[in-house]
Amino acid sequence: MLWDVLPNGRQPGGAPFNVAVHLHQLGVSVDLISRVGDDELGTELLDFIDSKALRTDFVQRGKTHLTGVVKANVDDANEVSYKIVQPVAWDYIQYDAALGRLVEAADMFVFGSLAARQAGTRETLYRLLEHARLKVFDVNMRPPHYTRQGVTYLLDKADLVKMNHHELAEIMAWFGAETDRPAAMQWLADRFGLQGVCVTCGADGALLWTNGQLYRAPGVPVTVRDTIGSGDSFLAALLRGWLAGQEPGECLRFACATGALVATHQGATPAIGEADVHQLLAAQPA
Repeated sequence: MLWDVLPNGRQPGGAPFNVAVHLHQLGVSVDLISRVGDDELGTELLDFIDSKALRTDFVQRGKTHLTGVVKANVDDANEVSYKIVQPVAWDYIQYDAALGRLVEAADMFVFGSLAARQAGTRETLYRLLEHARLKVFDVNMRPPHYTRQGVTYLLDKADLVKMNHHELAEIMAWFGAETDRPAAMQWLADRFGLQGVCVTCGADGALLWTNGQLYRAPGVPVTVRDTIGSGDSFLAALLRGWLAGQEPGECLRFACATGALVATHQGATPAIGEADVHQLLAAQPA
């Protein structure tokens, strides 16, 4: 949970935060576990969460580290790059019994590799994983903030994994395994005992391997403002359908449209809902 610093100003961001906002906008009850500094940027982030009608009960505040900041380079609208400042407040999320009870009661626990870059939050994440019913790993590898060992550990703990096609290629190179995307996804599911593996492919849509079957959804053509938050909104939409027990192909199609719709806006968390996504889908050629 942090600030994305863009050429035209700063905007609230951070992948788990973006996922939480979009889940909430799609009608899913959600709590966010994070930490901000006891500073002006932290106060502004909490105010923004309030404006989105999200709960802040499990967002910690600390006096020793500043609220997180990321400098985003949007020179290429389709491939945004990031410089992530460290250490910051979200590197020091502290475990307590209330967090354990929260995760234990939740239908799903969503986390990413960035949470494991520093010992403080990493240890809290590892403890919370022991409480979770369904563990969703949003791989989100941002160099140099991950290690092969750390990502492999989280894959081993996960039930459902989402990554992009670049991350899939890198992970498969670690293991010297399949490079063909569908075969690689099946290999990962078998190797780590996963219920599902989802790979996003930018404008080409996405793939989902689950229940021994591959599902494909094409990209939805739009005019891109920037892609910040597109993958996060995609994941939120996918998880909404997964929780509701929807058919996997339909989940994937809706998720692709959600990610595309967010890319038509500036920033990661535009105010969009289910009706907006269906409107975009209805406008597509048969």
